[in-house]
Amino acid sequence: MRIGILGGTFNPIHLAHLRCAEEVGQAQALDRVLFVPSATPPHKGADNLAPAAARLAMVRLAIAGNPRFRVSTLEIDRGGRSYSVDTLLALRAAMPEAHLTFILGMDAFREIETWKRYAQLFELCDLVVTSRPPLPDPPARLILPVAVRRQFWYQPEQGILEHHRGTKVIFQPITALDISASAIRQRLATGASVRYLVPDSVLRYIRRHGLYAPEAVSH
Repeated sequence: MRIGILGGTFNPIHLAHLRCAEEVGQAQALDRVLFVPSATPPHKGADNLAPAAARLAMVRLAIAGNPRFRVSTLEIDRGGRSYSVDTLLALRAAMPEAHLTFILGMDAFREIETWKRYAQLFELCDLVVTSRPPLPDPPARLILPVAVRRQFWYQPEQGILEHHRGTKVIFQPITALDISASAIRQRLATGASVRYLVPDSVLRYIRRHGLYAPEAVSH
């Protein structure tokens, strides 16, 4: 079983999240993509962060109907700050036979050395680093934190970095959708439309539960 893991605050989940999961799932032949909403994100402030239960509900609404997509409550159930290394260790323990692929964006990957026990991430799973095309010009090895570069070698025919443990870092361009959760929240707060930025079911939930200053939401 090939399992992709897409974590985030999903505050709120939007169409770029879904399209990313769809394209990576297809390109990497994943059987499942797990959306893992965080409890308390370690790298982001809590300003205007919807309750975990609401973000989880929005993810469930957004992925309904896609048989490849699933949601995991692992980080919300655990509580506290959500660290990816802890989540991956828990998933490895729960699914020892699964092949895990962690999905993250290029901006997050460039900051990965600030993550908790980041070097261990490369040993636990493959990483798919997504970016809007084209891929960055610097050689792939130079994008890695200096401390771990000697643990990888580059396979130019496949365009991947392989770790000495056998895991891989794969750089995958995805469709360029300039959508962000912060911009969506700002639009909602000012009464601008967010139609076609989030699934209709998610927008209905936002309005129904009074999230992100719903009194200003336009129709």
